[in-house]
Amino acid sequence: MDHPLLLAFGLLLVVEGLFPLLAPQAWKDTFSRLIGLRDGQLRTIGLIGVALGVALLVSFS
Repeated sequence: MDHPLLLAFGLLLVVEGLFPLLAPQAWKDTFSRLIGLRDGQLRTIGLIGVALGVALLVSFS
């Protein structure tokens, strides 16, 4: 593929789709628990995810 961004997006969709495909009840339970978190906790989780993603991108590029 000549478009690495599309390749990365495709890989993201595959990885994101595995959890509900293989363990749908656990996926639902996870989202039920996420609903109970405060906004600050969700932002912290998002920040950690973004920081890890940027670290991976920087280290492999």
